[in-house]
Amino acid sequence: MTAPVLILPGLYNSGPQHWQSHWQAAHPDFIRVEQQDWETPHCADWVATLDQAIAQCNEPPVLVGHSLACTLIGKWAEQHQRPIKGALLVGPSDIEAPSYPAGTHGFGTMVTMRLPFPSIVVASSNDEYVTLARAHEFAANWGSDIVEVGPLGHINSSSNLGLWPEGFALLAKLRG
Repeated sequence: MTAPVLILPGLYNSGPQHWQSHWQAAHPDFIRVEQQDWETPHCADWVATLDQAIAQCNEPPVLVGHSLACTLIGKWAEQHQRPIKGALLVGPSDIEAPSYPAGTHGFGTMVTMRLPFPSIVVASSNDEYVTLARAHEFAANWGSDIVEVGPLGHINSSSNLGLWPEGFALLAKLRG
């Protein structure tokens, strides 16, 4: 049996043209973790919601995070010990950068601990929310493999990736 998949959108959620939404539509067994506040999120609330979703999985899940959700996964890992099969960390926003949008609460600084599960960071060469150098730094800190995907912006709806088969192949690798 393959691991359950939890879809974790970032700030403002992932709209209908986002690859996360395409994956969820194509795979009804994938579960989107619905946060209470997508516009002005509070870290503690997001971590608690993620922990509840993980607790409801009958097997260790693979977490598919985009943008702020990559930080969420790290913040969750700092506080919780539940088993995780792996994490796909796509376009991790640099919450410490001046380009990061205002409105988030309690996320503090970037997580620098090694994640206690396999992970892959996916980074674009022209992401407005994280430089490629910072993405490499995050991957090194987290113990993640890193995959550079070229100039895909923030790897979001504007990137027009559809089902994004290259990303799905990375997910399949983590699901084992």
